[in-house]
Amino acid sequence: MSVTLRSQADRPSPEETFSAACGHGRQAAVLAAVESLLGWDERTMMPARAGGYRAEQVAALAALVHRQRTAPEQGERLARLADGPLVRTGPEEVAGTIRLLKRDFDKQARLPPRLVEEMAKTCVEAQQAWAVARAESSWPKLRPWLERIFALKREQAACQLPDRDPYDALMDDYEPGSRWQDVAARFDRLRGQIVTLVQECVGARDRPEDGLLRLNYPIDAQQRFVREVAAGIGFDFDRGRLDTTDHPFCSTAGPDDCRITTRWDERFLPTALFGVLHEAGHGLYEQGLPREWYGLPPGEAASLGIHESQSRLWENMVGRSHAFWQWCFPLAQRAFPEALGGATADALQRALMTVSPSLIRVEADEVTYNLHVMMRFDLERELVHGTLEVADLPAAWNDRFERDFGIRPPNDAEGVMQDIHWSAGLVGYFPTYTLGNMFAAQLMAAAERAIPDLHRQIAAGRCSGLLEWMRDHVHRRGRLLESEALVEEATGEKVSERWLVESLRSRYRPAHGLG
Repeated sequence: MSVTLRSQADRPSPEETFSAACGHGRQAAVLAAVESLLGWDERTMMPARAGGYRAEQVAALAALVHRQRTAPEQGERLARLADGPLVRTGPEEVAGTIRLLKRDFDKQARLPPRLVEEMAKTCVEAQQAWAVARAESSWPKLRPWLERIFALKREQAACQLPDRDPYDALMDDYEPGSRWQDVAARFDRLRGQIVTLVQECVGARDRPEDGLLRLNYPIDAQQRFVREVAAGIGFDFDRGRLDTTDHPFCSTAGPDDCRITTRWDERFLPTALFGVLHEAGHGLYEQGLPREWYGLPPGEAASLGIHESQSRLWENMVGRSHAFWQWCFPLAQRAFPEALGGATADALQRALMTVSPSLIRVEADEVTYNLHVMMRFDLERELVHGTLEVADLPAAWNDRFERDFGIRPPNDAEGVMQDIHWSAGLVGYFPTYTLGNMFAAQLMAAAERAIPDLHRQIAAGRCSGLLEWMRDHVHRRGRLLESEALVEEATGEKVSERWLVESLRSRYRPAHGLG
């Protein structure tokens, strides 16, 4: 018996090992993109009775993606690279790719394949159950699915990051490095200031009215209008598309394949318009990531909080502004001559500044929106920690909603079942919405300082200046920095909730005659 030992000279160089690790990661990204495409189809085009087999398809593909991501040879490559010269002296993109691929590998490798398949299958089935249960406002039809999902998510947390609080472990998938206690402290500081502003706006004598938004807006005209708006802010329809769904989302199935969705209400214009502005904001981020790094950390979003900063910035800080409606109102008036023929840009923009506590998060005004998010953050954390049972969730939801908003949901469809997130297994996702609002306000303030005539540009229909600033300071940075470090680098200041409070107060107090 003879043994052939490979000499040091025959071993691949660090550069060759890095190239092989990147190739492996890109192949995993190809499979993950197919998985994403199945998810998009499920929410837009899939026949109603196809859900059972789609669950089997998604589970099989999730298992395949997991095997690719946790292949032993990839683990060996990353271990060698993590101890090698490239991570210490290589270019930022190279060192960051090694560090983050190794981190991702370690997290994924701790997940048993059985759990990966079961979670993927259950989430598809639960989303189908959610659609039926919500349509019928039937909590008993959804409850067993949520009980199963929260049990699986607790198991996932214990496997992936066993040394962390389970909610921190789940939140890490969306906002890497974050800790719920830090987020809760920041939200507590924010909540009181928002409640005060809500009370001031609701009690104002000169409140905006939104009747102009509740006229007849034919859906076919809306479809043409929102595409024109999305293209106007920079969304590239040669690299993306817009479709209809029951809960808007953005999904990427390749470097040139970004899918955005919305839903329609011919009696309330903001439903589709702001759904599209929000999802197009996500799409602009996806389309602005470094294409040559697709499937690797420099070509991936920094976090869901940063993703939300982009969507909420375009939806609210641009989409509700005077400047935006100077450009957009003529488009709207042409699209809806009966509803807007006698209206003005100022009247429509002011109608969009209405503040009124309401039941549905995705249709909430910009000021009360964060109260919806913070409530969900608290409830899902209690579910993960076991201090609240799924069976008791509707009552807890209704009590908290009444305390925060002064309204008690009349049914579960407009209450605890309105969001798809928990049915989709997105536990730990909700806080990223308010974190995103905070990041957006700070980024927008920095962009305004950097581009003194920014609002004049937007009023003239030129959004490219703002988009290019975001490309340079956010999009092209990929995932090389965690959220707070990225925002601090882009703005020159540590992250603070004060930017969001100042933004809301400076825009909504004058709109309500409060100076």
